Amino acid sequence: MTTATTGLAPKRADELEHLLGGLSDPANPTGATAILAADERAEMLAAGEALLHSYGLNAEFVPPELGGRLERADHLAEVMRSLYRRDPALGLGYGASSLIAGVTLWTAGAAPQKEHAARLLLDGRRIAIAFHELAHGNDMAGTEFEATATPDGLHLSGRKEVVTNIARADAMVVLARTDPRPGPRSHSLALVDRASADPARLTDLPRFGTVGMRGVQLGGLRFDELPVPASAVLGPVGSGLETALKALQITRTVLPAMATGILDTGLRLTVDHLTRRKLYGGPATALPHVRSVLAGVFADLLRAEALGAVGARALHLVPGAASVYASAVKFEVSRLLLEAMDRLAEVLGAHFYLREGPTALFQKLLRDLAPVGFGHIARAACQMSLLPQLPLLARRTWDRPGTEAPADLYALAEPLPPLPYDRLALHAAGRDPIAGSLHTLPDAPWAPEHTDLRDLVAADRAELAELAGVCVRLSPVELGVDARPEYYDLVTRYVRLLSRTACVQVWRHAEPGNFLADPAWLRAVLHRSARGAHRPGPLPAQVEDTLLTELLDRRDTGRSFGLTARPLAV
Repeated sequence: MTTATTGLAPKRADELEHLLGGLSDPANPTGATAILAADERAEMLAAGEALLHSYGLNAEFVPPELGGRLERADHLAEVMRSLYRRDPALGLGYGASSLIAGVTLWTAGAAPQKEHAARLLLDGRRIAIAFHELAHGNDMAGTEFEATATPDGLHLSGRKEVVTNIARADAMVVLARTDPRPGPRSHSLALVDRASADPARLTDLPRFGTVGMRGVQLGGLRFDELPVPASAVLGPVGSGLETALKALQITRTVLPAMATGILDTGLRLTVDHLTRRKLYGGPATALPHVRSVLAGVFADLLRAEALGAVGARALHLVPGAASVYASAVKFEVSRLLLEAMDRLAEVLGAHFYLREGPTALFQKLLRDLAPVGFGHIARAACQMSLLPQLPLLARRTWDRPGTEAPADLYALAEPLPPLPYDRLALHAAGRDPIAGSLHTLPDAPWAPEHTDLRDLVAADRAELAELAGVCVRLSPVELGVDARPEYYDLVTRYVRLLSRTACVQVWRHAEPGNFLADPAWLRAVLHRSARGAHRPGPLPAQVEDTLLTELLDRRDTGRSFGLTARPLAV
């Protein structure tokens, strides 16, 4: 048993931020000038990789019992935001890809496999996750890459494409078809050690050109009956899809949460530019429309990080429901980030696509953000995974009082138990303690000055009951991949309610004196996520003023715009 850690953010996030240095310092080898130069060359930032190697970043992806620092999913996201806020290619290319492979191993690997993988990562090596085949996209069950049984193990044949670091990884986790018959037991996972593999049976494929993440090594590999021992298989033969779907719950949650760092810097660059820019006799930040956009984006960033934080804590505290919350985080956080960056681009005007000057980093961040919606697991795939669970969630949780989540799910500074990889489940079996808390939340004590918030929560409870009434009537045959568009809209409604409830609970459990305990940000979130508010109107004047005051204070004092408001090397 490992020792639980406390705090909204780990001290090592500040340590890494300090090592990476000032983003705006032109002499900094890991600053914006160097990052942009590497992007122009379509190369990884060599100085950044060297710094991360000396820092030992890979230890963040290894459980403590194997010598690493992966104690808390929310702390992992906060550490990685230090990378994503300056160079998402560095965040993905150096580390996040190894994380995906790592959690797959920690979920299903045998002890020798886990120990081997941990040694590689702690030595600064890389492990690739070779799931993807361009012909099948997110349809992992359609994978054609074959693993044929032999007297000594398996022969691997086929192609894996658009895989991060596959050309320079020391090992890779490969999803392969081990049974030609369709079904959930048709695939297996194998840990392939490239150093000992026959190079004559492996052919590196050229990298596909991409608009964003230009420095990341997105390569491919062709396997020609590559022999691997039977001991390479992770878990029982035929369990590959189940293992992948469980492990991906961790990465579906933390990868979008990491990417909020992109919006943090995008917002910072925009505020800096508009503060300097003079329009109509004053700074551009004095214009009502500009103020409205900045306050709205700030609220959306807080909403994204609150949902991501609750989702990350749910992995520890209610792992049986994580299949629902992980897909919700991926679906909603990625949407919030993509739309918010687009709104910032609108107010930046021509400056958003300049590749030189003070705003030059913005266009790279905008390009690098795009994969958050389709990379790893697409938003559409998350909708497809949520839709079949709605009827059971409605019957078992939404339309009746039930067991609520522990308060520590929302008290973000409280300690957490270790990640329970063995308790992740393919389906939530109708468990939804977050949305379920709406049954009693409006009836809890509310201060007189917060009655407007209580009324909004009561309206959400009524909407959840309405949604439950629709979902319980859905037939399983209507909920497959060919479901009608209006059924997918039910997923969007549910995720909106879930994110609103998570934010309310984070506010209610915030420590006094923390900005998260101020109802202004919650009022902004609820206003912007109101039912039917595709293009929400301006925030109430007092709410907008409070958010802008906080935003500009954080900008002037060099603090992050997210939940932690921690000092940054700006």
